[in-house]
Order: sequence, then C-alpha cells, then structure tokens
Amino acid sequence: MARPTSMAETNSPFSALSVVLLSLLLPFLGSALTAGGSIRSPFPRQYQSKYGGVAAAVGANNIILNPRFEDGLKNWSAKGCRIELHESMADGKIVPQLGKLFVSATDRTEAWNGIEQELTGRVQREVAYGVTAIARIYGNVTAATLQLTLWVQEQDRREEYISIASLQVSDKDWVQLQGEFLLNGFPSRVIIYFEGPPAGTDILINSLVVQHAAKMPSSARPVFQDPPFDVNVIENSNLDDGTTAGWFALGNCLLTVERGSPYVLPPMARDSLGPHESLSSQYMRVTNRTESWMGPAQIVTDKLRVYLTYQVSAWVRISHGGTTGPQFVNAALGVDGQWINGGEVEVNDGNWHEIGGSFRLEKQPSNAMVYVQGPASGVDLMVAGLQIFAVNRKARFSYLRKQADKIRKRDVVLKFSGSGLSNSSVSVKQTQNSFPLGSCITRTSLDNENFVKFLTDNFNWAVFENEMKWSWTEPQQGTFNYKEADEMLDFCKTHNLKVRGHCIFWEMEYAIQSWVRSLNETSLTNAVENRLYNLLTRYKGKFDHYDVNNEMLHGSFYQGRLGYDIRAHMFRTAHQLDPSAALFVNDYHIEDGSDVGSTPEKYIKQVLDLREQGAQIGGIGVQGHIEVPVGSIVSSAFDKLGTLGLPVWITELDVSSANEFIRAEDLEVMLREAFAHPAVEGVVLWGFWELYMSRKNAHLVNANGKINQAGKRFLSLKKEWLSQANGGITEQGEFKFRGFHGTYDVEIVSSSSQRISKTFIIDKGYSPLVVSIDLM
Repeated sequence: MARPTSMAETNSPFSALSVVLLSLLLPFLGSALTAGGSIRSPFPRQYQSKYGGVAAAVGANNIILNPRFEDGLKNWSAKGCRIELHESMADGKIVPQLGKLFVSATDRTEAWNGIEQELTGRVQREVAYGVTAIARIYGNVTAATLQLTLWVQEQDRREEYISIASLQVSDKDWVQLQGEFLLNGFPSRVIIYFEGPPAGTDILINSLVVQHAAKMPSSARPVFQDPPFDVNVIENSNLDDGTTAGWFALGNCLLTVERGSPYVLPPMARDSLGPHESLSSQYMRVTNRTESWMGPAQIVTDKLRVYLTYQVSAWVRISHGGTTGPQFVNAALGVDGQWINGGEVEVNDGNWHEIGGSFRLEKQPSNAMVYVQGPASGVDLMVAGLQIFAVNRKARFSYLRKQADKIRKRDVVLKFSGSGLSNSSVSVKQTQNSFPLGSCITRTSLDNENFVKFLTDNFNWAVFENEMKWSWTEPQQGTFNYKEADEMLDFCKTHNLKVRGHCIFWEMEYAIQSWVRSLNETSLTNAVENRLYNLLTRYKGKFDHYDVNNEMLHGSFYQGRLGYDIRAHMFRTAHQLDPSAALFVNDYHIEDGSDVGSTPEKYIKQVLDLREQGAQIGGIGVQGHIEVPVGSIVSSAFDKLGTLGLPVWITELDVSSANEFIRAEDLEVMLREAFAHPAVEGVVLWGFWELYMSRKNAHLVNANGKINQAGKRFLSLKKEWLSQANGGITEQGEFKFRGFHGTYDVEIVSSSSQRISKTFIIDKGYSPLVVSIDLM
C-alpha cells in the first residue's frame, strides 16, 4: 500500500480553500457530522474509541503496572534517556490531568528515546488490545508527533515493531493517544514505549491503559424504505425555464443562464441512469468571481438519506479571462461543517468536461449544501446538467452478472468414448476459479494459524506489505535484511501462492529511508543500481510481478534528483535482470474521480511516456483504496486504461465503513466491477484480518477470527463464481455446459452404478472447449 494513512488524502487543491469557505458558512453549516465518502474536513472528526475513554481507563483489566505513577517510577524504565516524576512543571503551569503525578522523559538525544514498560507475560496472543494514553510535550518545540510503539521479540529472536498510535501533540495541553494492537506469535519479550519528538523535547506521560478491546456491537443492516434511486436531488438542474430558480450564488458572483452546453448526460451518469431524456443545452455561467470558492450553490438538506450511495455528475467548462494554466473544478458538499468531495476535474481549454464523483452520509444532516467551485478569481465557470442521485447498486449487479458470464465463462463440450454410455449421468463441479484473487500479508500475520487457513483457502496470490520495500531490506546503508522476505516467499511456494513484488522503489519522499534521502546525485545513482541488482538477481524468477516505482503520479523523489530518464531506466534495468517478471506501474485514486493529479488520462500519458523511453511495462496497477465506489465511475476508469492493451490489476483493494453491511456492499461493487471487465486480470486485497490492515474498518475477519459481513459477502461471491452442471450423456456421447474458467472435477455414473472421476481445466478462449474423456 501507499501508506498507513487514509486514502481520503489526495493532492486536491480544494482542501485549503474549503477551510476559508466553510468558515464563512459556519452559521449555515452548523456543527460537525460524521459522514462517509471522500471527506477531507478542516474540522477533524472526533475519534470514537471502541474500548472506552480515559475515565474508564484504570481498572482491573489494565495490564499496565503503576499506570498513573502512584508508586513513583516503579515498573517504568528510561529508553536511552532519563525519566523523572513530577507533581507539576513550568512553575505550576503543567499539572496532571488525572491523579496527582506524571512522568517526563528528558535528556533525549534521539527520536526513539522515551519511557517504556515491559509487558512480557501479561499480553496474550490473538487478543485485540485497546490502548489509551494521556500525553503532551515540553521543551524546544511547540508541536511534534508522538508515537506509541510495541517492540516484540519472537522465540526465534526475530524482532517486530508495531506502531500502535501516532498523534500530533503540543506543549499546551494534554491529549489522548489511542490505538489498538494484536499479537499473533508466541513472543519471548514485549515492551511498550513512547517515542517520536525531536531530540531535546521532553515527553510527558500522565496515564497509560492497555486492556482487552471491548467487543463492538454488531452492525445493523441499513433499511431503505422506498429508496429514491436514480432521482436527481438537484432542483432546476436542466434550467428549462431559462432562470436560476432554486440556485443561489456563493459570494458576490453573478449567475446567468446561457445556451450551448451538451444535450446528453455525461457518460458516467448515463452508464448509471441508462436511457434518459435530453438535457436542455442551457447552462449557468458564473461571472464576477473574485475568489476561487465562488460559484453556484443549492440547499439539499431534506433530499439526502443516510447510507445511500450518491453519484455526482455534471458538465463543466471555463473561460480563462486572461488567466493561464490549468484550472481545477470541484463539485462539493458542505455538510454540517465538513467538506465532502463530490468529484474533481482539471480543465485547460474551452471544451466541456465531465466531472464525476460520489459520497455517502452516515448521519442525517442538519444542513447540507451542494456547490461548484475551483477556478481562479476572474475565471468564468460554466455548469450544466448537475446530477446528484442515489445509485441502484442491485440493478448494476444484475448487469455485471451478465457481463461476467460473457467474459469469464466458456462453452464446454465433454466428449466421451467407451462402452455403456447410454443412461450414464454426469456431474461437473468447479473446484477453483482461475481468476487471480490475492491478499497482502506480513511476516507476523503468518504466525496466526487461523489467518493462514483463511488465506490459503481463499486466495491464489499474495503480496508482502512491507518486507520487500527498500526501507525494510536495507534500513541502513550496506545492512541488508532479506530474512522475512525469504521466509514469506518460502511460505507462498509451499502453499502454491503466486507473488507480487511490492515494491522496488517508492517515489514518495516520506517513505524513503533517511540514508537514501541524504545521498548526493552520484551516490544515489549508485545506490539505485545496487538496489536493482541485489533485489532482482536474488529473486530472479521468483516474483511474478514487480511494482517498479510506486506512486509516480504523486511523488517525484528519484526523478527530481536523478532526472527525467531515471524511471524508464528502472524499468529497463529490472527487465534485463529478471525478464520473466511483469513490471507494473502502481498508483492510487485512479478509479474514483477524487484526485485531479491521478486521473486515468494522466496515468495513460505516464505509461505512454515511459514506453517511449523503452520501459517494458507489463501491467497497470490500480491500488483501489477507495472511499465510496460507484460502478460506472470505476468501470469508466477501467475502460480508459484498457486502451493501453495491458493487463489491469487492482493491487491494494480495501474499502472502509464501520457498518459491516455497507463495507460488504462496497467490497462487492469493486469485486464485481473487476470480475466483469475484460481489461482486469486480477484483484489483490490489502489484507483481510482486523488489526493487520493499515486501514481501519476495512477487515473481512475480526481479530477473534469471526468472519464479518464483509467476509461473508466475499465468500459468497467466490461461491457464485464456481460453476456446476448435471445431466446425462447424449446419443452423440456428449455433455455440454458453460462454466467459469478454472479447474473442474467431473464424475460419470454408468447405468451399472460404476463411478469414474476425471479432472480438467477450462482456460480462456472464445470457441467452445472440447474435452475428450475416455471411459475405457
């Protein structure tokens, strides 16, 4: 995956301007609401802990000894520094939030210095723990990132560092640091510790609680009574009467109606809505725009329902008015103090462009407003045919089943030879679908036998979350660690799992180890060459895919330091060193319309540019960290990427919702869209087990091993994609059926009750597959 943070983060130009806009609209927007969708709010959502707050923190279940320091520093240790006990600090300005005492980690000379406690013997394996701490900093900075980390040493002396929580803390107030962890192995030692702020900054801790995470209540299935599917919530969208009735201007801009926009719905809306009446060809022109957030707006508070998935679609256009360079247009919602991204598009000409996106609310709003914004001041904005409608996912699924039948199945003729064929019965049962389905794994997750069983029962591909990354295999220059990767590769070979290599390089600077960032151009060039040679020769022929340089649409570390050709050079060299591996580009937000920096068009251009430089690209990776998937938007991206003639894979799929039923439905959307699209040749999930996924509320299996609603939906789809057929042998000695590609068992029972079993494979093909079976 790209990162441990939410995929709601993009390079959108609208986050900052929305802070200004929403501050102006606060009297209208009201208080904060937790909403689903691509939400990037300047008013952070309050973290809701499933294991209780600090008030319930200190109790019999807390495995931390002396959690509030009533016994002084007993059971606590300094980690590379000095620790002191306090009743107050800073002339009485700093006092405990709870109890009478707190502790400081002082004289810190490294970021990892802090305060720690050993948990060996008190923490159980395969049990989810919730963690709550009260902390702050003091010293030479006013704010810093504080991390809570678990160090684990296994019986074989293998070490693991588990990041429990990370939060920006200040020197002004105590804050709550909250997180979770799960241990799978049988550790010989376990230590929990605080770290992170720069050297010279004191870490102050008032309380620490580690206890069994409270069981979350079961999700309620959302009930939709007469859901208004495919009904536009926007009033006067078509501007039929030539007025802007129902609309108002944000700011002092002016709205007028003109003629000359497209008569047809934008393609993605048309794919969802089907046959639709023509648009009026009238559009709103927004002039006198003195701020980028100014544009047309409409109140939609009473028209939105919770848990429905809404698709956003419109035609937009600009008139530069002397401004040069690309302009960004955003359809957005202001919902009780939050900005919800309904879609973004980059416009650099006078043509009409489609804008598309989606959102979902998980609480009924008090105030909701839709608006279109983005271009620089002085640029006229034109909007036509804005549609916001609830998507009928069941109708889409019905269509996708038919599409999957066309591209994932094949007609089969079983031709039997031998005696006694008359009155014989045939039973055909598929044992495995050949469509690649994979999952992300970690070395520690393989210590959990229940994890391993679910993995090997349900997937035929795997990818390592971190253990192949350069920062893992060479954390310090010249110090190599391939132990975990070697063990995981052996595991995959034993269990017949094909493996994706993720990743050789990563363009995002924050993901690159400090020693690499510090190199000059010559040294960095040599380090890149060494990385390519060491990795590709060590594992030649062992990885089926490689993500060569991760997230090149979003990062530019190597290109910025080593020049334009370095990316193509990485591909060319990787191909020379391991010609059997398919080399992939891999990036995020390609499929959801939420990021103007990573549209399918920009991805296609990047691939074509690399090809022109001689890069042997073998596949297109669409990560799939998606917020609120809409089938027609996802499918549109696949359509465009499919023009490259390369296999498209969803490489890091996860969907997130606290409600398991919504999570299950979102997962079904993505899996069905992939399975029904001819350009898509595989899907890899970015994990499936709670607390061993980098994204919260994305798991299919709970920490205790219980398969949740999302997991059940996944298994149901896998079952649906297995064919079976029964019948008799014709006079011509044939049995015909149509089945999914994959492995089959056939059993023939003769008139004398003799049973004969055979195995065969249906591979891809357009003509009927003839399988000869000799019953002699």
